[in-house]
Amino acid sequence: MSRSKDVQVQRSKEAAGDTAPAPVALGSDFLQLDIGQAPPGCRTEWLADRLREAIADGRLPVGSRLPASRVLAEELRVARGVVTEAYQRLAEAGQVAGRGRLGTTVVAAPPAPGPVTATDPGEATGTAAGAAAGALFEAGAREGAVSALRAAPCRIDLSPGVPDLAAFPRAAWLRAERAVLGSLPPSGFGYGDAQGAPELRTAVAEWLARSRGIRADPGEVIVVAGVAQALGLLGAVLLANGVDRIAFEDPGSLGARQQLEYGGITTVPVPVDEGGLRVDALRASGAKAALLTPAHQFPTGVVLDGERRRALLRWAAEEDGLIIEDDYDAEHRYDRTPVPALRSLLAERVCYAGSVSKLLAPALRVGWLLVPPHHHEAVVTAKRNADLGNALLPQLVLAHLMTSGELERHLRFVRRRHRARRDAMLRAIGTHLPGARVHGAAAGLHLTVTFDTPFEDTGFEDTGFEDTGFADTGLAAAALDAGVKVHPLSWHRVRPGPPGLVLGYAAGPASEIEEGVAVLGAALRRSRPTR
Repeated sequence: MSRSKDVQVQRSKEAAGDTAPAPVALGSDFLQLDIGQAPPGCRTEWLADRLREAIADGRLPVGSRLPASRVLAEELRVARGVVTEAYQRLAEAGQVAGRGRLGTTVVAAPPAPGPVTATDPGEATGTAAGAAAGALFEAGAREGAVSALRAAPCRIDLSPGVPDLAAFPRAAWLRAERAVLGSLPPSGFGYGDAQGAPELRTAVAEWLARSRGIRADPGEVIVVAGVAQALGLLGAVLLANGVDRIAFEDPGSLGARQQLEYGGITTVPVPVDEGGLRVDALRASGAKAALLTPAHQFPTGVVLDGERRRALLRWAAEEDGLIIEDDYDAEHRYDRTPVPALRSLLAERVCYAGSVSKLLAPALRVGWLLVPPHHHEAVVTAKRNADLGNALLPQLVLAHLMTSGELERHLRFVRRRHRARRDAMLRAIGTHLPGARVHGAAAGLHLTVTFDTPFEDTGFEDTGFEDTGFADTGLAAAALDAGVKVHPLSWHRVRPGPPGLVLGYAAGPASEIEEGVAVLGAALRRSRPTR
């Protein structure tokens, strides 16, 4: 007998009095909700509060799905409108969001409230989420701050440095992986070359020749686990050779600076203006090595101009200096011509580092490093002692994508998407942050905005900055409290400068970008003093 006939027979027996109706369970297995605990007339508020508590204490972590409103309403024996209204209240607070067929999903989870230390309840102001967001930023650019922010839940992620992960070429990767596994001999599953698979080193050398104008032999290429490891290896080798101070751009990448400092290197800030790194200040610093992002300076987006490039190369030649070129996102450009890599101009004085983190995905942890001949053996030895070399299979798959043309096709595809999202962010900034000044929008995966800065003619160098009345860390904390994740510009600088935000636009669709910038505009209006 079919299930439908079973149900019909059961209902017929109940109607005829042959059997008692099946008991209806009270409450729901979901969170053990008992609607009988709700005060009269407050069922929606009670349900919304129970859901908020479960999100805050971790019973409903980010990514978990809420029951369908119809199902939960039936289990609680309430009108469906009670459940949908409770869900709507959480959606308006940015804690849940509708995901079409995936249902309603938790997207942001404030921490559970901690003990209130104020003696008067009226002294306790703000939400627990706001306090947590404030604590994350007010500690300043401490060690691990970027990782802590990366792990913080949010509704919209406008962090810099995140590519369009949804565009990862899964089908092409699977095809390449099948091809590699189909032809890989048993010996290929053993320990590989610590310097990197010859296939990938050859593919990288050809890729750099085509896209960055760098002439390199495959034997010069060292495969590393991203630029982060490249900096760690270089720092260790330079320290062993008596170089314990490395100049870096200010503002410049907090993560790169901390990577060097963790290895025992003293970092020396050198100001950046509209022409890029100030080489006169580099000379005055006395540093014998300098870390730069010349093609698209992070975070300002300026390009190291021709005069500065020539001055920098003169510094390297005259002072026996070493240039570390972080070419982190040079493939992504929209409104300007390509900029040649410094390595293509003075190979014997330039260490060149790149990766696929901004092109494919940071999870792959694959990058490459070129160093001058006198450092090559030492860096390869350091790599061997660090991890015996990168995993072989991802190297071979990436080499296949590079040589087959799939990687170039992917780059053309994501460039179009990234440009459209960049344009969406510029429109949103014009609408919601009309007083902001935009920097570095011609290329890359991020742009920077500054507010009320007196540096109109001097770029980002401090020339007597006066406080504008608010801190960008407070603005970033307010944004995170509202579910939007950004970087405060002050995290990436050492010297004083104008408040600002570093905003990534590649990771999410235009609708999220518009909504996120609107949240920033509202937070900015609340945080700025009345004039």
